[in-house]
Amino acid sequence: MNLIVEASGLVKWFGEEAARTFALRGVDLWVSYGEMLYVVGPSGSGKTTLLSVISGILRPNEGWVRIKNVEIWKLNSSELAKFRLNNIGFVFQDYHLFPKLTALENVIIPLVLKNIPWEVAQERALHYLDIVGLKNRATLPPYKLSGGEQQRVAIARAIVSEPDLLVFDEPTASLDGETGKNIISFVRHNILNDKRAIIVVTHDTRIFDFAHRILHMEDGLIKNEVNHAS
Repeated sequence: MNLIVEASGLVKWFGEEAARTFALRGVDLWVSYGEMLYVVGPSGSGKTTLLSVISGILRPNEGWVRIKNVEIWKLNSSELAKFRLNNIGFVFQDYHLFPKLTALENVIIPLVLKNIPWEVAQERALHYLDIVGLKNRATLPPYKLSGGEQQRVAIARAIVSEPDLLVFDEPTASLDGETGKNIISFVRHNILNDKRAIIVVTHDTRIFDFAHRILHMEDGLIKNEVNHAS
C-alpha cells in the first residue's frame, strides 16, 4: 500500500482546564495515493478539525501527521507554509475567490506565490481552466459565474500547483444537488489519479457513491469505516 498520508494519536482540544473541549480524541488515519476518502459525521464531530490538522493548518495537542514521509508538525512555520504551498491544494465550501480578480487571476495566485514568471503562470492557469471546462470564462470575475463555475475555478486554483494531496471542505454545500454531483464526478474522473489523493469532508449523502472509503466521525473519534466505490 502506497501511503501519502499517515496520522496517529491525533488529539486536539480547545480551552483550558474545566472549559476544555475535545475536538479530536485520539484519531488514527491513513490515505493512499489514488484514493478519494470521505470524512463524514454530524456537526461538531471533529471532521473539519481533523482536516485542518492533516492539512497543516491547526496544530494538534498530541499525535503526529506524516505527508509524503514528512512529519509536518516538526517543521517550523516557514517550512510548513512552503510545504503546504507545494504539496496540498485546498477547495472550500464558499470558494474563497477574490471578487475583483478574473477567474484566470484567481487561478494564478498560487503560482505567483511560488515566484513563477507571469507568462508561464498565465499559460499554466489557462491550461487548468481548460481542464475544468472554463477557459472561455477566464476573463470574467466570480460574480459573473454560476456557483458551479466558481467551484470549478476554485478546483483549478487548487490543482494549478500540481499538488499530490487535495482537501475539500464541504465542496457541494453551496450547490444544488445535480451540480454538486457533477462537480464531484468530474473531480473523481478527471482530477484524481494514481499520483494524487483527495480527502473530502462532507454532509452531502448525495455524493457518497464517488468515495473509495468513508470514515464516520462522532465525538472526536472515527466510529466506523465503509469501503465504497471501486
